[in-house]
Amino acid sequence: MSSSRSRRVEYDRFIPFRSAMDMDYARFALTGPSRPQRDGSRESPSSVAYQKLLDDCILKNRSRILAFKTVPEAPASKLPQFDEPIRPQKKQQRRIPKEPERVLVIHGLLDDNVLNLLDWGSNNVLAICLEDAVYLWDAANESTKVLQPAEDRGPFTCIRWSPDCAVLAVAFGNSDLALIDPATGHVVDGMENENLAPVLSLAWRSNSILTVGRFDGTVVDYDFRKDDMFICFYNGHRRGVCSLKWSGLSGRYLASGGQDKLVHIWDACMPVSHHHPRQRQWLHRISSHTSIVKAVDWCPTRSNLLASGGGCNDHCVKFWNTVNGACLNSIDAGSEVCALLWDKNKSELLTSHGSPNNQLTLWNYPSMTRVAEVSGHSSRVLSLAGSPLGGVVASAAADETVSIAMGSFVVSKKQHIFIQAYGFEIFKYERHCLSYQYDYCPIDETCGL
Repeated sequence: MSSSRSRRVEYDRFIPFRSAMDMDYARFALTGPSRPQRDGSRESPSSVAYQKLLDDCILKNRSRILAFKTVPEAPASKLPQFDEPIRPQKKQQRRIPKEPERVLVIHGLLDDNVLNLLDWGSNNVLAICLEDAVYLWDAANESTKVLQPAEDRGPFTCIRWSPDCAVLAVAFGNSDLALIDPATGHVVDGMENENLAPVLSLAWRSNSILTVGRFDGTVVDYDFRKDDMFICFYNGHRRGVCSLKWSGLSGRYLASGGQDKLVHIWDACMPVSHHHPRQRQWLHRISSHTSIVKAVDWCPTRSNLLASGGGCNDHCVKFWNTVNGACLNSIDAGSEVCALLWDKNKSELLTSHGSPNNQLTLWNYPSMTRVAEVSGHSSRVLSLAGSPLGGVVASAAADETVSIAMGSFVVSKKQHIFIQAYGFEIFKYERHCLSYQYDYCPIDETCGL
């Protein structure tokens, strides 16, 4: 036989091959105690099946004691790169600048923390109110459009896109409320009532039902499909309601914050009062803040989690369980909390602040550690608006500057305007400013609020 050929070994079927035998297992099988079985008893099918699975997993189905041939070697892998363990990918570092890259100066932005003059719709169009005009910036094509529906109605006090972005709800200083078609700029519906207080906050419950918060503390639901638009009245606040937010996941709960330092949580499914059929009572009243509460937002991933921020005499960000009204956590932010916004993609919270730093602070939830701080404004940051794509935030400050902070997110081909970095991009607005004489008078928080 040639030496180059492998040697062929013959085994006899009656003579075991000792080198392939597991002598320890053979000794245990021969000398080990057997399982006792009572006379006339039979094992249940489940115990037999369990014993078979146990033998297959632990003993690897070794029912034979003697081995009559060697175990063949395992075949060599032709793709060794797939046999190696997968190396964990390195965590990408986030680059967050400490200052804005560019700043745009605009005129006509009112320095009043109770107003809501900035909103970003689901159509990816940002709307901002100056004293006399509404400016729309389309993020898809970077085009700017100006709407001027005001006709001696005073300055704008609030703006809010409808969920389908078919109309834009705009409130004026003379208590009027208008629904504007963004395509034509025409007023398609609205209310005119000089006896009512000015509107400070708006929140859409659906494409036709709008919740309105006014300067005198009233909160009302209106259905613009009906002749009698009034639906119900929310009774609870004593002063101006400067923040309204419907829960995004269920749309069942309404959160309101006001100048009376109170936060109310309302349940839309809760029955109304028998004595007042159109009056709804609050579910939870929160009175732990010591200043005006304008910063209110629902967590996008937890339907029963609400965050609220206090004004210049409070400095706290608080988290609430809306099921029982309990405070889950309270953090001293160090300065006035003007607005807050949950991140849609991560468990993070962005807050805007007043003096002394006038910064944006990004928090990690629930640890509430500071992820980053972005400065650059010379006055308090009044409003925040988040992009429908997530990871992009527009901020408007009292120093008449508007910035767009861009964060890391997945970029689609249609949204090529956005970059995968954290920076600031500014869009161009015309400078347009007129002065008005109107009855609405902003309240300064330094007067005891």
